[in-house]
Amino acid sequence: MEPIEVIVLSAHEQAHCRLRETGEAVICRASRPWELIPGEIAMIRPRKRWRFGARQYLSGDVVGWRLDVVALNVTPLRLERRFDWDPAEEYWGEDDEPLPDWAVPIVERGPRPAFEMEQVLPGVDWNDVDDDPIVEAADLAATGHPADAIVILMDLLHQDLRCLDAHAHLGNIAFRYGAADALRHYDVGVQIGELTLGPHFSGVLPWGCIDNRPFLRCLHGYGLCLWRLGRSADALGVFERLLCLNPSDNQGIRFLLPEVHAGRPCRDRD
Repeated sequence: MEPIEVIVLSAHEQAHCRLRETGEAVICRASRPWELIPGEIAMIRPRKRWRFGARQYLSGDVVGWRLDVVALNVTPLRLERRFDWDPAEEYWGEDDEPLPDWAVPIVERGPRPAFEMEQVLPGVDWNDVDDDPIVEAADLAATGHPADAIVILMDLLHQDLRCLDAHAHLGNIAFRYGAADALRHYDVGVQIGELTLGPHFSGVLPWGCIDNRPFLRCLHGYGLCLWRLGRSADALGVFERLLCLNPSDNQGIRFLLPEVHAGRPCRDRD
């Protein structure tokens, strides 16, 4: 049978998906479910298709996957203009020190508008400061319970693939075991964010506007994966873009640049 394309919404022991052609919901029981990444389009060679009640099921083998963010048919996240960012008001070092090389093109561009990207956290009560599934998942992952963290993060994406922080934290968990799969998680988040920014975005996304952080985390993780996989030139491009978007560099990208430029391998960091 010919492979069937499905849009993966979440994937754990079984995957919740949408059929690419019709948009119908389907539960996929794939032979290797760990290969499925939310936000990607997976190609499943079916062994069996059936219905049970109102639910449609598909079992088969994963034979490929691709990322096509336009095909996800998601609504771009909102961008809100917050203030005018001016490099003259930033700290670039002592007055008697030259500008760091990485900062020169940023300063030369002059003032730019600063924006905040919408953050999607499905089902969260924004009036309850303790209701934060991302924090809960991060705590579980940090205390040796990554499987429980993955369940929470997958559920968020099942509800809305635009939850960029879920992509970022799934990437963080996967990065412990291998950069190739982690790259795919981060890439989905990056591409959904880029869909919002469009090809001509020239503003800044300051870390201080906290809803920008999920997208910046996805970009950071994406760059680290490229570096870990030996794609230093591509990683350098991502890191330079991060610095352009968030010149205050709260993620410490500027400290990585000498190692990437020198062609040194990505090392584990605490």
